[in-house]
Amino acid sequence: MSSPSDSPGTALPGSPLRVGLIGYGLAGSVFHAPMIAATEGLVLDTVSTSSPDRQAQARAEHPQVRTVGTPDEVLARAAELDLIVLASPNKTHVPLATAALEAGLPVVVDKPLAGTAAEAEQLAALAKDRGLLLSVFQNRRWDNDFLTLRKLVEEGALGEVWRFESRFERWRPKPKGGWRESGDPAEIGGLLYDLGSHVADQALTLFGPAVSVYAESDVRRPGAEADDDTFIAITHASGVRSHLWVSATTAQLGPRFRVLGSEAGYVKYGLDPQEAALREGRRPGAADAEWGVEPESAWGRIGAGESPQTGGGEPVPTLPGDYPAYYAAVAEALRTGGEPPVTALEAAAALRVLEAAKLSAAEGRSVRIEAAR
Repeated sequence: MSSPSDSPGTALPGSPLRVGLIGYGLAGSVFHAPMIAATEGLVLDTVSTSSPDRQAQARAEHPQVRTVGTPDEVLARAAELDLIVLASPNKTHVPLATAALEAGLPVVVDKPLAGTAAEAEQLAALAKDRGLLLSVFQNRRWDNDFLTLRKLVEEGALGEVWRFESRFERWRPKPKGGWRESGDPAEIGGLLYDLGSHVADQALTLFGPAVSVYAESDVRRPGAEADDDTFIAITHASGVRSHLWVSATTAQLGPRFRVLGSEAGYVKYGLDPQEAALREGRRPGAADAEWGVEPESAWGRIGAGESPQTGGGEPVPTLPGDYPAYYAAVAEALRTGGEPPVTALEAAAALRVLEAAKLSAAEGRSVRIEAAR
C-alpha cells in the first residue's frame, strides 16, 4: 500500500492529512465530520453537498472547511487531498469509490460498501492494484457493548460460545421516507443493508466465516416500500449460530446482546451512548473525559441459570465506546502503509451474508455460502 507521499495529496511529513468528505447528511455531519475533526493527524478540508443549507451548516460547524456542490468538484482537487470519505447515498458508493481510487486517492466508504460482494471485491482489487487504502466505516465494532463482549469471548469467560443473539431494534411505526426506505433496488435501501450491515459484520468479526444463512424479511408498516423487520440466522464455520434481528417495528425492545456459552451467558440491554452524544452536539476529546462511558445501571450481566431481569448473574463493567479509534487507525494506516481497521474484503464477506439473507427470505430456504476465493 502506498504512503501519502505517493498519492496526489503529497502531504508533508508531520503535516495533517487533508480529507475530502462527500455527503453531509446524517452520516456525514453526525458521524464522519466530527470523528475526522477529532483525529490527530487528520484535517477536514473539503465538504461536498448539493444543499446550500448543509453547506452553511458545514461551515458553521467546521469554520476552516471549504464547501462545494458536487463530488466531481472534490475529485478535481485530488492533488490537494490525501483521503476521500464517502458519506453519500448507498447507490453512489461504487461509482464514487471507483473514481476516487482511479484519481489516486485512498478512500473510506460508509457501510454498505456496495450492493453486492462481487462489486466490493472489484473495488478491493482496484485498491490493491493502485496500492491505495480502501476501508469501510463499520463504527459499531467500537460500540461499548461490542468491545465488552469481544473481551469476554477472547478471555473465555462464557466457555465455548454456542449462540450469539444480536438485536438492533427500533419503534418507528411511521416511515420517514427518503432513499433509505425506498423499494427501488438501485437505492440499496431497507434495514437489511442498513442495520443488517452492522449486525452481520459484528457476528463475522466475533465468530468467523458463515457457511449458511436463513432469513425472514417483511415490510410491515403501511406505506413502507423496503424491508423494515428482518431476522437473519447464520451458521458459522466455527459452529456458532448467530441470530440477528433488525427492525423498525418493535414495540418492546429486546436485549441488544444475549450470548450463550457452555459456562455462562451474557445479556446486555440498551444502545452505545456515542451516537446520541454526537446527535446532541458533544464531541470526543480531552474536554470530554466521559466519552463513550455509560452508567453502572446500564451494564450487562454474566451468569448461568437465572434471568438478569430478576437479578441473576453479576454485572460486567462496560468498556467505554471508542468511535474515534476508527479514524485514528485510518490515519496510522495512511502514514505507515499498514492495513486499515476494516478492509474491503471483510465488507465483501458481510455482503455475501446479506445477499444470502435476501435470497433466503425470497425463497424460504437456507442458503449455503461458498468460501471466498
